[in-house]
Amino acid sequence: MPDVSKRGVRMPESPIRKLVPFADQAKAKGIKVYHLNIGQPDLPTPRVAIEAIQKIDRHTLEYSPSEGIMSYREKLVQYYHRFEIDVSAKDIIITTGGSEAITYAFLACLDPGDEIIVPEPSYANYTAFAIVAGAVVKTVPSKIEEGFALPPIEQFEALITPRTKGIMICNPNNPTGYLYTQSEMNAIRDLVKKYDLYLFSDEVYREFCYTGAPYISAFHLEGIEENIILVDSVSKRYSECGLRVGALITKNKEVFNNVLKFCQARLSPPLIGQIAAEASLDTPAEYMLEVYNEYLERRNFIVDGLNRIDGVYSPIPMGAFYTVAKLPIDDSDKFCEWLLSNFQYENQTIFMSPAAGFYTTPGLGKNEVRIAYVLKKKDLAVSLKILEEALKVYPGRV
Repeated sequence: MPDVSKRGVRMPESPIRKLVPFADQAKAKGIKVYHLNIGQPDLPTPRVAIEAIQKIDRHTLEYSPSEGIMSYREKLVQYYHRFEIDVSAKDIIITTGGSEAITYAFLACLDPGDEIIVPEPSYANYTAFAIVAGAVVKTVPSKIEEGFALPPIEQFEALITPRTKGIMICNPNNPTGYLYTQSEMNAIRDLVKKYDLYLFSDEVYREFCYTGAPYISAFHLEGIEENIILVDSVSKRYSECGLRVGALITKNKEVFNNVLKFCQARLSPPLIGQIAAEASLDTPAEYMLEVYNEYLERRNFIVDGLNRIDGVYSPIPMGAFYTVAKLPIDDSDKFCEWLLSNFQYENQTIFMSPAAGFYTTPGLGKNEVRIAYVLKKKDLAVSLKILEEALKVYPGRV
């Protein structure tokens, strides 16, 4: 039998999805599983998007342009202007989700063996996308005791070699919910400028910033405009994960043209997804405010509840809808699997993501889990009770 590719062997398993078979087995036994493992909002998709799909009246569902429908891109420009992000339609490429945007950004900017620096914990698929591009991820660990604040910029600079091509950030952050400050973003800007690096900035959670400080986009940083590749998606802000519509935005025309070649090779981003995404830009402000307030209440509820459980600690996330919690356990991979395979409380259990999968450095995150607070508060209350009872009897408690 032929060998599989070394690239495939190196690809990391998703810490979010690798335990799905155990959850399925629990459900087959009739156990109720509360999903805290994945950023799939339970809030309704805007009606304008659903109605746009229902009203499609086309003889043919044709290819769209490889860079996306122009009317959608032009409408996105007005959306970004609301956040003081000054871009034009000619800077925007529509992609099949934010994941494709990151993959194509890496493929367009990095050669095999090139390096990018990523603060960890980070979205696990950054490493996977880098492997696809043949790139090497170097990480700078942040600490839960410090609320996952950006590590000192000197630690980033110490990792720079002749092969370093960029820095990857997620702001607000997945998995930690951390929101980078102006001074932290300025430090990243200065390093990018000093070494002429790319700044890959994943900003899909911009609507969910729970602080009085202004939201800071990479495009707000002066002097590095052509170094920035911004990644976006409709998945989270409109509860439209299944549309698979993202965007890559850059003022660097060489990068834009390189990305477009990959887009032409895959032909077209989703037509129906773009129709719904374009309609979503007309979502009433009331909807966005309700969603924001709901997540803020859920955040306060889950963090307060976690910190009331003996031995558990969660910092207060300032953005997105995730938190990383430290638990009194030996190994979060074992614990999360045990919850699904060997534990139930009143015929219920919880599905969380082991945080070790969000780290690259071996050994980090072994007693941490990522929790997505994407369920209603009554479900979060039950989940907290299940966690509390599970920790009382888990054989690997420390």
